[in-house]
Amino acid sequence: MKLLIVTQKVDENDDVLGFFIGWIREFAKRFEKVTVICLKAGQYHLPSNVKVLSLGKERGLGKISYLFNFYKYVIGERKNYDAAFVHMNPKYVLLGWPIWKILGKTISLWYAHGHVTPMLRIVDRLADIAFASTKEGYRLNSAKLKIVGQGIDTELFKPRMSNKGSGDELLIVSAGRITPSKDYETLIKATEVLKKDNANFQIAIAGQPATEKDFLYFEELKQMIKEKKMESTFWFIGPIANKNLPPFLQSADLFVNMGHTGSLDKAVLEAMACGLLLLTCNEAFGDVLGSYRDQLMYPKKDFQMLAGKIKYLIHLSEEEREKITRDLRETVVYHHNLKGLITKITSILNG
Repeated sequence: MKLLIVTQKVDENDDVLGFFIGWIREFAKRFEKVTVICLKAGQYHLPSNVKVLSLGKERGLGKISYLFNFYKYVIGERKNYDAAFVHMNPKYVLLGWPIWKILGKTISLWYAHGHVTPMLRIVDRLADIAFASTKEGYRLNSAKLKIVGQGIDTELFKPRMSNKGSGDELLIVSAGRITPSKDYETLIKATEVLKKDNANFQIAIAGQPATEKDFLYFEELKQMIKEKKMESTFWFIGPIANKNLPPFLQSADLFVNMGHTGSLDKAVLEAMACGLLLLTCNEAFGDVLGSYRDQLMYPKKDFQMLAGKIKYLIHLSEEEREKITRDLRETVVYHHNLKGLITKITSILNG
């Protein structure tokens, strides 16, 4: 069987979408040929049975050119795929549907976000299969939905080989795009509470803003930190390519996630795979965390509760810490590993 993938970016150095290179490699092991149409192409090293076709954003092309190239590739490569797998962009299902339907191609969509758009409702009717990591990431009552978990490379994201160097100062980290939905202001307020108790820690945040609204938000965060005189506590270290993220996570004592996406945030699962304690307010993690839900979750925007939970976790005994982090990693390995995810998707597409 041959597969067409439609995705936003193919670039192993991208801090947000670089992980998708791993997905393509795994698909290439299971399909005779993989053709990838992306909006923008960067640096990548992929197997010989993978062909990458860019719509041209990296060349400065406009939307009319994107559309022209999309149809040129979809029609021109028609003999090189039996099924289409659209990653996170429902509009490409809408655009490709007439051609794919005429050609008799299987149409599938991967979508993992708590927000249900009008576009998603339309596309759910057009697609043959909808894939999601959890039910919270696809909030439609759809007979086409297949829950398949997330895809974390647990061979890359793993605990550090040796114990972290001793020291009194703890490192708390977070990672992801700097945007209002990540709610970093709640972390800043929680930090202020902890500093009043003379807690000794640093906070490092990996990521960058993307839109004009994000950049304005980023400036507001920095101003808020300055007003609270906590510049020496917070480090905004910029973007880290997904392939280079493990050492950053392995160096930390605790991962915090304040995001309001409502879907299974990949960054949290990567932290779990690296053997980190974590805190999140994301309801999609309720079932994932299981018996640790009460210990590792807090209500959205509740900075007092976040501060209290941070204080609780950093004072756990080494034995308690090791048991929790071992169980968290096992959850990712068994239910959300990359090879398992692609195997499930492949089986369904072949079905």
